[in-house]
Amino acid sequence: MRLKRIAAATAVAAATALGSMSGIAFGNGVAAADPGCPDLYVVAIPGTWETGKDRPEDMSGPGMLSGVTRGLPGSVDVDYVDYAATAFPWEGDIYGASKKQATDNARGLLGDMARRCGATRFAIVGYSQGADAAGDLAAEIGTGLGVVPPDRVAGVGLISDPRRSPTDALVGPPVGGAGAGGPRVGGFGFLSDRVRTICADGDLYCSTDDQDYLFRLAGFLAQTSDPNPLNMWRYQMEAGSIIGDLMAHGGVATLQSQLTEDANKQRVEQLSDFYGSGTHTSYGFYQVGGGQTAISWMHNWIAGMA
Repeated sequence: MRLKRIAAATAVAAATALGSMSGIAFGNGVAAADPGCPDLYVVAIPGTWETGKDRPEDMSGPGMLSGVTRGLPGSVDVDYVDYAATAFPWEGDIYGASKKQATDNARGLLGDMARRCGATRFAIVGYSQGADAAGDLAAEIGTGLGVVPPDRVAGVGLISDPRRSPTDALVGPPVGGAGAGGPRVGGFGFLSDRVRTICADGDLYCSTDDQDYLFRLAGFLAQTSDPNPLNMWRYQMEAGSIIGDLMAHGGVATLQSQLTEDANKQRVEQLSDFYGSGTHTSYGFYQVGGGQTAISWMHNWIAGMA
């Protein structure tokens, strides 16, 4: 396996170049493949604070996904997406802007490889905010609007996806609810059979109670913190889903009950317990069955694509 780290600026430049070469990534007039082209190209998107300027100085690897990509077959190339990987306004980029950067940069890497290597297949893997971006990119490709056609994607692995849907193919023990950001409208389209998601029981990022409307609204606001006018229809549908569920379960009275002093205290305790539990960072030892952890399962699944 050959492992490279590509700067965000390079990825964006590749995406821009691709945009001026309409159709090339889809196989129309693809140049002869480079002899060094991999059989499988893996684009890995780290989680919040695992890359960018806030990456810990003592972090020797690319975070949670290092165990997924380490030791893959020699016919596989891996690139890690560099992006802001921040979540709060005081960090520089709000969540929506950071995730968009991750999605754009990953798209650029895929497009550049598709242009250069006509026979290479692709895999996308992400963790946390990286899974959010990877899932959005997969949904884009699966609906036929992506930079590569769906049939060139071998698989998509999402670990702690904040937009997990109860209908996504889950690996490991069942968990309730959905991602804090709400399920993606339209799902993964033609990639639905090649997407696998893993969510640890108790991870609030990927397993939010369906009837915790405040948490769902907070997730929605994070997702739309850097709104794209072209996606207004999607934002309206997602907001409508939350409001529709709320009205079907007591309406304003239910929302008021979740805003009481006692309810707020319980929420603070819940979040404190969650952050203290380490559940969100447990995937290196979280068991998904067959003696495999979330990380080892994802590694073996991707290795099997080569």
